[in-house]
Amino acid sequence: MLTVTVFDTAAALAGGVLIGLASLLLLWLNGRIAGVSGIAAGLLDRDYGELAWRALFLLGLVLGAAGYVALTGDAPPARTDFPRPTLVLAGLLVGYGAALANGCTSGHGVCGIGRLSRRSLVATAVFLVVAMATTTLIRHITGWSS
Repeated sequence: MLTVTVFDTAAALAGGVLIGLASLLLLWLNGRIAGVSGIAAGLLDRDYGELAWRALFLLGLVLGAAGYVALTGDAPPARTDFPRPTLVLAGLLVGYGAALANGCTSGHGVCGIGRLSRRSLVATAVFLVVAMATTTLIRHITGWSS
């Protein structure tokens, strides 16, 4: 059974506002969409003029999460029971899907839908359907839910 407390709702709302604000600022100040997979992939390009803002954006994601944990002491427990080959395969499939969709959930789901992009709406719907199908397959059909 899912129970939602006022604090959980407030934290989710605050997180959503911060994600939206960061995405908006990146678009306004840098003219870029906050698609995390595209920003990370751009680190591999040899365009050194793009390197600093990309690295700082990704560093901000890590430091923001670390700051939240430092302030609240609230961190999800690390899961160590996943087989490494499964994680590698999952990462490759997610990367392939993001490349195929020309963006990831942050680029399409947060920024694209916010800009009323039909392509992003379709991509986000596909992401969600595939995630639900994968969860159903892994947890309910194969029985692996640990």
